[in-house]
Amino acid sequence: MNRLLFTVTAFCIGASAALAQSSHPLADALAKHWQTSKEFTLAVIDKMPDAQFSFKATPVEMNFGQMASHIGDANMNYCASAVGAKPPAKGTEFTKSAVVKHVSESFDYCIAGVQKLDDAALLKTIGAAPRQSTPFERYWGAFTHTAHHRAQLEVYLRLKEIQPPDYKF
Repeated sequence: MNRLLFTVTAFCIGASAALAQSSHPLADALAKHWQTSKEFTLAVIDKMPDAQFSFKATPVEMNFGQMASHIGDANMNYCASAVGAKPPAKGTEFTKSAVVKHVSESFDYCIAGVQKLDDAALLKTIGAAPRQSTPFERYWGAFTHTAHHRAQLEVYLRLKEIQPPDYKF
């Protein structure tokens, strides 16, 4: 037990020291996790063959391409609201190449946005009541939304007997 406590403490001190070297540790941590989420999400999308992008798990669900594109749309909306900008255009094509491009651009947009904010700006309350929040909360909301729909895409892959990529964090 003492050995575990020592290991966890040492890890936390090391991680804190690495982040403390940055003048914007919160923004840097968000950007790092957004990059990982981008790579993982694109790996999930890439597993589905182009010919299967119209696959629906049930008749009322979005098809695979629409759901993947929805991740990009939501990223753009959440992240634009975090920086006080108008969101870029939604994805309108649902082929594999169009969806990969849209989703990739949405992650790049979010990463660029968070890198423009310092930690104080990330924690400042923005927006009108009752939808007030901080930019950090909006970035985290988008991150959570992505995880939710990426998991649905993984179910679609499994229904097609395709092994999803290994989880990344």
